[in-house]
Amino acid sequence: MVSSEWQGDHAPSSDLRTDVPHSARMYDFYLGGKDNFAADREAAAKALEIFPDIAVAAQANRRFLGRAVRFAADLGIRQYLDIGTGIPASDNTHEVAQAVAPDSRVVYVDNDPIVLTHARALLAGTPEGRTAYLDADFRDHERILSAPETVELIDFTRPVALLTVALLHFVPDEDGPGEILERYKGVLPPGSVMIFSHATADLVENPEESRAVVSTYTASGVNLTVRSRDRVEEFFTGWNLVDPGVVPVTEWRPDGNPKDAALAPSQAGAYGGVALKP
Repeated sequence: MVSSEWQGDHAPSSDLRTDVPHSARMYDFYLGGKDNFAADREAAAKALEIFPDIAVAAQANRRFLGRAVRFAADLGIRQYLDIGTGIPASDNTHEVAQAVAPDSRVVYVDNDPIVLTHARALLAGTPEGRTAYLDADFRDHERILSAPETVELIDFTRPVALLTVALLHFVPDEDGPGEILERYKGVLPPGSVMIFSHATADLVENPEESRAVVSTYTASGVNLTVRSRDRVEEFFTGWNLVDPGVVPVTEWRPDGNPKDAALAPSQAGAYGGVALKP
């Protein structure tokens, strides 16, 4: 996840602030992980009081990531740039991709020091494939695209899967998330894949709940900007959405998982979509 405070032209700080909530560690708490601190749990608990389905929505988003990566792998994609990867959980991108094609290569990008401490776990891929971890913020696209870790593993003359899963809702409008995303999209060759999900208030039955959750995140120092389906679709501009388009994450090519089947759209909390570069 990106941090709630942009570091400008400087590299993200490696200082571990356990007294300040971080979006990646809150997400880890929702997933049932243990790599979070009291401040993260307190902020997450306040959000859960307002919208108890946040945890199941986070878990559904994680399953969407797995299905989308398998889709890309089945298309023949062997290179992945996963920005905002978060703290390692089950079915990380390299695990899903390398289960289909062991020679798949993955560059993970995040700027939470806790993720950095788990880099060894992220780097443990197949003997045939390769993975790397880059400590950087999504907004620093020049650094990410030119970093030695990226250049060494990813050949930008061949199709790449770009993942920004549960990421851009932490980037406020004033930072121009769409414009930054276009920088990444622009360097990818035809045949590349974009895997994307984003929090929304569209699916929530009570709009007041959504506003209260956003306020809770903001009060904790974590920016959260929920966006409509139309706004989410704009992030795919110039690329061809694959069926079924932008839908609740539980409805994107479901694989029969009973947990997804049991969730109503209002519990999904986020839209997901996958697109191909023509």
